Amino acid sequence: MKQIHVAVGVVRRNNTFFICKRADHQHQGGKWEFPGGKVEAGESVEEALNRELQEEIGVSITASSALTEIAHQYSEKRVLLSVLLVHKFSGEPFGKEGQVHRWADISELKDIDFPDANVAIVDAILAQSVA
Repeated sequence: MKQIHVAVGVVRRNNTFFICKRADHQHQGGKWEFPGGKVEAGESVEEALNRELQEEIGVSITASSALTEIAHQYSEKRVLLSVLLVHKFSGEPFGKEGQVHRWADISELKDIDFPDANVAIVDAILAQSVA
């Protein structure tokens, strides 16, 4: 089974995080996610994430750091999520592709319906905020 490499951006403003709802027709449709997308051949994770965030939510990354990396097996596909914490960005994020979006407070993250692979991202965010 082929693995899909995905760059994921945890866009943070104070203690809130920008999340988007997946379209119903997509894999894990109707669930909330941190924005991002596939890493293309020849791209670094940082380049892929910056491209994806410009396309999806209209922002450019100005400062980020690695948060975690997660390999997850769904029944129909395997994903490798390279997750970056986006500390600074230019532009104001919005659902550029018409997707539902919002800022979620850190205290809400455990109660939001994320795809299974994203649960470890929430755990990493919470673990870092305690440190």
